[in-house]
Amino acid sequence: MDDKLILAIESSCDETAAAVVKNGRDVLSNIISSQIDLHTLYGGVVPEIASRKHTEQINQVVEEALKEAKVSLKDIDAIAVTYGPGLVGALLVGVSMAKALSFATKIPLVGVHHIEGHISANYIENKDLEPPFVCLVVSGGHSHLVRVLDYGKYEILGRTRDDAAGEAFDKVARAIGLGYPGGPKIDKVSYKGNPDAIKFPRAKVEGSVYDFSFSGLKSAVLNYLNQCEMKNEPIVQEDVAASFQKAVVDVLVEHSMTAIKEFNVDKFAIAGGVASNSHLRDALEKACKEAGVSFYKPSPILCTDNAAMIGAAGYYEFINGNVSGYDLNAIPNLRLGER
Repeated sequence: MDDKLILAIESSCDETAAAVVKNGRDVLSNIISSQIDLHTLYGGVVPEIASRKHTEQINQVVEEALKEAKVSLKDIDAIAVTYGPGLVGALLVGVSMAKALSFATKIPLVGVHHIEGHISANYIENKDLEPPFVCLVVSGGHSHLVRVLDYGKYEILGRTRDDAAGEAFDKVARAIGLGYPGGPKIDKVSYKGNPDAIKFPRAKVEGSVYDFSFSGLKSAVLNYLNQCEMKNEPIVQEDVAASFQKAVVDVLVEHSMTAIKEFNVDKFAIAGGVASNSHLRDALEKACKEAGVSFYKPSPILCTDNAAMIGAAGYYEFINGNVSGYDLNAIPNLRLGER
């Protein structure tokens, strides 16, 4: 098969990103314009501001991706773009850009599911990884445990019933005075704390062994902080962070290992922004090693939102004939497996 070059665009939240990916595995460029510093002022992502910044940055980011890859639009075989899930205004900027480029150049358009992109990030650095395998996707908006049956074919084993893991990290970080973004800050400060100092709950969802629930854990942390204030007891920020993080990691690892045993898989991967958490990576790597399972983890830059992962997913959608029409629209609550 001839080489296929995918121009990919990602704008689902607060990163404006574009990349050129060859054959779903080789990244020729991966440009990311982050808005973290801007949203830190407000303690979280402000959708209206995110959309405006995407509009300002999208042209330059796409041009830079092509330039760094040393290609032009004439060399591109398909244009892949995230069309859901995510912030609707942010998604629309990327989708509009991709549709305009596709219409002007007649290059095929491929809509990509954001979570499929995160899963596909594992293909970039692990050339030997092929389905089937199980993947834990944990980010600011998603907590999914997924069986990857084939390229583009997924079975969702479990998902969060309320707060996603990354959302809980952000809320707890804000409550203990660490600020935004919460995940990296809790990860860092936890090394100075005692993860067994405070016993926070590990929630289970009745009737579903694989579903997640982090809202109760978040509430337990807030209740603990309120009780300390009422009793005028000192709050050790590092201990709260470490104990909360251990509660999250324990649940994620337990669910993952249960799936590995039930489906007798020999390959396990992680994906999403929270997958860059060093404590989670270490815990899952240890658990997989003990279970005799191959463990795959993208580099941190490929865990957070980026366009290279969309290019990887877009390549497999494209060669499978899943091309989108110009009626492609942003779908903020798009479920994995839907088209």
